[in-house]
Amino acid sequence: MPVQANPLIKTLALSPRRRLAPPAPARRLMAAVRCSVAKRTYNITLLPGDGIGPEVVAVAKDVLSLAGALEGVEFRFQEKLMGGAALDAYGVPLPEETLAAAQASDAVLLGAIGGYKWDNNEKHLKPETGLLQIRAGLGVFANLRPAAVLPQLVDASTLKKEVAEGVDIMVVRELTGGIYFGQPRGFGTNDKGDDTGFNTEVYSVSEIDRIAHVAFEVARKRRRKLCSVDKANVLEASMLWRKRVTSLASEFPDIELSHMYVDNAAMQLIRNPKQFDTIVTNNIFGDILSDEASMLTGSIGMLPSASVGESGPGLFEPIHGSAPDIAGQDKANPLATILSAAMLLRYGLGEENAAKRVEAAVTETLNNGFRTGDIYSPGTTLVGCKRMGEEVLKTVESQSAVAVNS
Repeated sequence: MPVQANPLIKTLALSPRRRLAPPAPARRLMAAVRCSVAKRTYNITLLPGDGIGPEVVAVAKDVLSLAGALEGVEFRFQEKLMGGAALDAYGVPLPEETLAAAQASDAVLLGAIGGYKWDNNEKHLKPETGLLQIRAGLGVFANLRPAAVLPQLVDASTLKKEVAEGVDIMVVRELTGGIYFGQPRGFGTNDKGDDTGFNTEVYSVSEIDRIAHVAFEVARKRRRKLCSVDKANVLEASMLWRKRVTSLASEFPDIELSHMYVDNAAMQLIRNPKQFDTIVTNNIFGDILSDEASMLTGSIGMLPSASVGESGPGLFEPIHGSAPDIAGQDKANPLATILSAAMLLRYGLGEENAAKRVEAAVTETLNNGFRTGDIYSPGTTLVGCKRMGEEVLKTVESQSAVAVNS
C-alpha cells in the first residue's frame, strides 16, 4: 500500500561518532543499488553541536545515507565543531575551519547549539553567535519553517482538535537582515545620564525583494495564498516592506496576497491558524511567529527547517534547542532532524525521491505507533532516540519504489 506523504514538507524549486548500522537486509539492498545505479556524490558537513545535537544528527545521518543509497546517491560526510563544543575546544563559537568546510560542501546539517554552561559568556563568546555567523558566512537569507499538524499527533496540540486539525503552514523568514544585524547598535548614555541600549531595524529594497520572491514561489507550490506580516502602521522599515511586497505581487497574479500586522498575526495563529498557508515576514517577527506556529503541532521535536541563499550550500536544522537536561540520556526526539535531512535532500540537493522516502518513513513510523517522550500518549509505544531511528531505518528499507514515487 502506498505510504501517505508527510504534509510537513512542500516542494519548492530552488536552485568519529558511533553510527547506527543499518540492518543486514538494508546493507544487502544498498550493495545491490551500488552495483546497478550510477551514483551521484555529495559532500555534507555535519555540525552536531551541543546537548542532544550529536544524538539526533547521528540518527539522521544513517537515515540520510540509506535513503540516498536507495536512489543512487552517495554522501561524503565530515564532522566539525560549532557552538559550545567549539568554544571549549577553540575558544570561539565558529572556528574558521568549520566555516570553510561548510562553505565548501554541498549542504550543511546542524544539530543544536547552546547550553547552561555558556549562558554567562560575553555576547561574542556565546554559542548562538556562531549560528548568526554561519548564516552570514553561507549567505543564507531565507529560512523555511513548516508547521503542520499530523493526523497521528493532533491530540498532542494544546489547541482544541477542531482548531488544530488540518493546520499546514509554511513560515518564510528573512534571516540575515533587520534588527539582528542592523547598524548602529550598542550601548550608550542619554542626555539624562541614563544608560541605554539600542538596535536598528533596517531593510533595503534588494533584501525585501529577494525574500518576497522566495515566498511567492513557495506559495505557488502550496495553496497559492501568501500573507505578508509587518508593522507598517508604526515602523518605517515595515512601510517599505509592505510597499515592495505589494509591488511584486503583479509578477505572481496567481497568488492571493494579503497583509497583516504582526500583533494581529500572533493572535490569529492561535484563534484560526487554518486561514494561513504561507507567511512571509522579517527576521525578528519571523523568529517569534515561527516558534509560535511550531507549538500548534504539539512538539517542536517534530519540526525541521531549511535556510537557503541565492547560491552555495544551504543550512538545515531542527528548530528545537539543545535540551541539555536530557542530553546523553537517549530521550531526544530525532524526527525533526530526520525531516531536516529530507529538506536537505529536496532543497539543498534536488533529490526529490530520496526526500520522499525519508518523509514517508517518518509518517509510517508514527502510523506504527512509535513515540518519543515528547509526543507520547497512552496506547502508543514509548521509545528512545536510537530506537526511533532504528524504526525509521526499517521503514525506509521496506519501502517500494512504487509507494515512494506515487
